Amino acid sequence: MRIGELARRSGVSIPTIKYYLREGLLPPGAATAPNQASYGEEHLHRLRLIRALLDVGGLTVAAAREVLAAVDEPGIGQHELLGVAHRATEQSARRGSGDAAAHARAEAESFVRTRGWLVQPDAPALDRLAEVIAAWRALGQEDLMACLDGYARAAEVIAQQEVDTVLAQGDRAAMVEAVVIGTVLGEAALIALRRLAQEDASARRAGLTPSARDA
Repeated sequence: MRIGELARRSGVSIPTIKYYLREGLLPPGAATAPNQASYGEEHLHRLRLIRALLDVGGLTVAAAREVLAAVDEPGIGQHELLGVAHRATEQSARRGSGDAAAHARAEAESFVRTRGWLVQPDAPALDRLAEVIAAWRALGQEDLMACLDGYARAAEVIAQQEVDTVLAQGDRAAMVEAVVIGTVLGEAALIALRRLAQEDASARRAGLTPSARDA
C-alpha cells in the first residue's frame, strides 16, 4: 500500500508517519520509485505498537526506540523483552538520602526477599516501595505497614494472570503492546476497583445493606 492508504488504515497522519520513519521507529517501506515506497501489514502492526508506546505508555521517542529495538532483536528472551517494556513505563523514583530513606529501602528489599520474589536489585519499583514506607513512617502511619502483606498477596494473583495473558499473545510485538497497555490501564483499573471496594467495606462496617444503599 502507498503511504496515503497506510495513513488512512492506521489513523496516523502522513506527517506523523514520516516523522516515525525519520526517527527510526517505523522501518522503511520497499522502494517502488524515487520518493515512493510500498508498505505492508507489518507497518500497520508497528504503527499500532508505536501509538501504544507513545500515547498510552507515555514513553519518549528515545525510550520507544529502545523498546522497539528489543522487539526486533530475536536474541532477547521473553522475560528480558517484557522487562524492557515494563521498565520503560515505570516512572523513575528518586532514591532518598539519609538514615530514614536507607532504612526504608532496606525494609523494601527485606519485604521482597521474604515473599521470595525474583526481583533485580535495581528494579525501580523497589525505590517506589521504599518511598511509600518512608512516607508512612514520617507521617506517623506505621500501622498501614500491616497492609503490605495483603497488597502483596493480591499483587501476586494479579501479576500471574497478567503475565499468562501477555505470554498467550505469542507475537513479540503483541506481547509488548499488552505489557504497556496492561500496565498503564491496569493500574488505573486497580485504583478504581480498590476505591470502590473501600467504599463497600466501609459501608458494610457501618451496617449498611444493599436495600439501605439504594434507598
